[in-house]
Amino acid sequence: MATSQKRLALAIIDFLSNSLKDGSVSSEDTESIEIAKSCIADTFHIDPSDQAALKDAIGDQSLLSIYGVYEKLKGKSSTAPMPSASGTKGSASTPEPSGPTPTNPEAESFKSQGNAAMQQKDYPTAIDLYTKAINLSPTNPIYLSNRAAAYSASHKHAEACADAELAVSADPKYTKAWSRLGLARFVLGDAKGSMEAYQKGIDYEGSGGSEAMKKGYKTAKEKVEEEERENAEGSSDRAATSPTRGAGGADAGTGGMPDLSGLASMLGGGGGGGGGMPDLSALMNNPMFASMAQNLMSNPEALQGLMNNPRLREMAQGLGGGGGGGMPDISAMMSDPSLREMAMNMMGGGGRGAGRGAGS
Repeated sequence: MATSQKRLALAIIDFLSNSLKDGSVSSEDTESIEIAKSCIADTFHIDPSDQAALKDAIGDQSLLSIYGVYEKLKGKSSTAPMPSASGTKGSASTPEPSGPTPTNPEAESFKSQGNAAMQQKDYPTAIDLYTKAINLSPTNPIYLSNRAAAYSASHKHAEACADAELAVSADPKYTKAWSRLGLARFVLGDAKGSMEAYQKGIDYEGSGGSEAMKKGYKTAKEKVEEEERENAEGSSDRAATSPTRGAGGADAGTGGMPDLSGLASMLGGGGGGGGGMPDLSALMNNPMFASMAQNLMSNPEALQGLMNNPRLREMAQGLGGGGGGGMPDISAMMSDPSLREMAMNMMGGGGRGAGRGAGS
């Protein structure tokens, strides 16, 4: 019986055992799982307690993690398209294997040729050769990580990110893949994700991590902090430049008074001075009108009603038609019963309106 079949059988038994340990399978099914393990062991003539054989079968991984990588690769084309050649400047270090020696000699040959192409900065050729190696050994983290490096050197950072993610899924302990994932994420604008990838690399390297990994983490962290400061400053600037609105919807002045442009138009239309508009500063010195204005600030419907009052419009036309621009005769205006009643109603709500206007 082929050795690969026995290895797979050992991996399946290990998966079943772990499913019981991690609670994936109910304890009620323990007996069924044990029977299944025994049948597999007897059929394939393997010893599930042989840790050396299990290590040879799956290394430091598990059948579940290996299958997870396969699921990620399922949607990818078996042969990646040849990227167009470009005169990319800059250097990329030749990837060196640090994991277990690949069992497929042909895949290893493609990988070595890819490394040579990387040394010559022939990144399209390197990508093609690493792709051939990956087609023969899809879960090899070294091949995936090496192609990620070639993609990054070709400024294809999205592809580099995808390959690096597959590599760390296949073998989280292969720290070069974390470094390449950190770089790809950083260039793609994901500074926080980059920082997390470099931190994982530092954790797996141990002893505080390598200088290169720590430098990558520091750069990503500084970018995250810079973005946080910019966001905070942007929020402050927007708050500072946002106009303060009165309760009636009009822009309020520093004193909380409403925009009386509508009232000014009704009373003669022009600007201050000689254009027919009464002197508003003098007008607001009158306690009655000051109280009315405070109420208008919190009651926009009152302003609309005031402007629609035909009697007031008639008097306003008389006031604004001359051009003297003087203060209207308040006593004459208040002799009209309807205007006097309106003024009294407005003044009755003045205190409440003033309080709301000041707090808006």
